[in-house]
Amino acid sequence: MQTILKILGFIFLALGIIGIVLPLLPTTPFLLLSAFSFARSSEKLHAWLLCHPSFGPAIIDWRENGSISKRNKTYAIVTILITFLLSVILEVPLVVILIQMTVLSIVSLFILTRPQSS
Repeated sequence: MQTILKILGFIFLALGIIGIVLPLLPTTPFLLLSAFSFARSSEKLHAWLLCHPSFGPAIIDWRENGSISKRNKTYAIVTILITFLLSVILEVPLVVILIQMTVLSIVSLFILTRPQSS
């Protein structure tokens, strides 16, 4: 079971890293899943992830306070807006725009209503 969790941890970490540059993949939830998997499979990998200068603070903020930093909130909302505007500019079918608008609005609302860490 530990091997499976370790593999899942790496898969979630890879998806989180891809999410940094691909707006439709959420980075933080995948990092949280990676931390969860590593916590149950490898103390060394879990410690590495929590101490990572880019990934660690977001995981720790979420675990301790359920909060998202102002920087990460801003990045997420700007990315969401760019994604939506790009879809409109590229004239994506209306049904896709409506679905995207609904989902991105809910995600934005969730992000904006989380406590803000420094």
